[in-house]
Amino acid sequence: MDDIRRRIPSKPTRFIDQLRLHIRNSGLAYQTEQTYIHWVKRFIYFNNKQHPKHFGMAEVEIFLSHLANNRDCSLNTQRIALNALVYLYKRFLGVDVGQLHFAPARSHRRLPVVYSKPEITAILSQLRGVHRLQIELMYGTGLRKAELLSLRIKDIDFGSNNIFVRGGKGNKDRTTMLPQKLVPALQRQIEKVKQLHIQDIADGYGDVFLPNALSKKYPNAAKETAWQYLFPSSKIGRDPRSGVLRRHHLHPTALTKQIHRAVLAAGINKPARAHSFRHSFATHLLESGYDLRTIQELLGHSDITTTEIYTHVVNRGGKGVLSPADCL
Repeated sequence: MDDIRRRIPSKPTRFIDQLRLHIRNSGLAYQTEQTYIHWVKRFIYFNNKQHPKHFGMAEVEIFLSHLANNRDCSLNTQRIALNALVYLYKRFLGVDVGQLHFAPARSHRRLPVVYSKPEITAILSQLRGVHRLQIELMYGTGLRKAELLSLRIKDIDFGSNNIFVRGGKGNKDRTTMLPQKLVPALQRQIEKVKQLHIQDIADGYGDVFLPNALSKKYPNAAKETAWQYLFPSSKIGRDPRSGVLRRHHLHPTALTKQIHRAVLAAGINKPARAHSFRHSFATHLLESGYDLRTIQELLGHSDITTTEIYTHVVNRGGKGVLSPADCL
């Protein structure tokens, strides 16, 4: 249950808990909260565990330069650390940040890891049951791993052939297509979840975690079948926030292990990454002639320049130019 916010006191005394409460009251996503807390802690430890209120922007600049010069971090990582510390000082401590001067990290443009269609087929041939369905969904819809695992039964709309993604990256909702080939497998999975939910209720459990205080607004929704996770965990666990015993979704590491095993067994000499199925989804759509704007909407990118990176990895052999070696 790593994606459920931990409970903190309503009037916290610890500095980190006070910062957490401020982030939550600002309406930021839980993943953003975790990231900001991580970098604030790194900054505190870098300064010998001293309270940040004792430091100014000079210490922030030194830390950011340290990440670039001594830790060889990427430009994106340095930007994330910067955002966390700007939030800490400007929004939480009320300190004027001004213009910061620090050594910028090197910008490395890394192309995404994409599996070819034969490689996708080879990977799927190594998978069975629910894990195969999960990989097929990521490849067939462009879902991120967290988005896949957060799917509820109600998010699968067979009538409109849509899958609804709730609170994706940036806390945005969107829709993506429902692959018709996967409809029978999805219907079987939903039926299994229904039977498991019936058994959970009989055992005295059955209520699922609801986000954004929906449990108060809809007190009976937690036990409704529609709100159950599409890929539930095999075990009942304790909610870290409420202490209630309930069934959450499958843990991400279980899927990661299956992907690593399948890629290795398929003999594919590329990194085994869940996100590569999303990359493959976008690249293969581009190869099929779909426009960037459509792919951008399906992926949920806020900026089309993010989507444009797939133009560099489409299967066109050097930007579509015919090699002179092929003319001999």
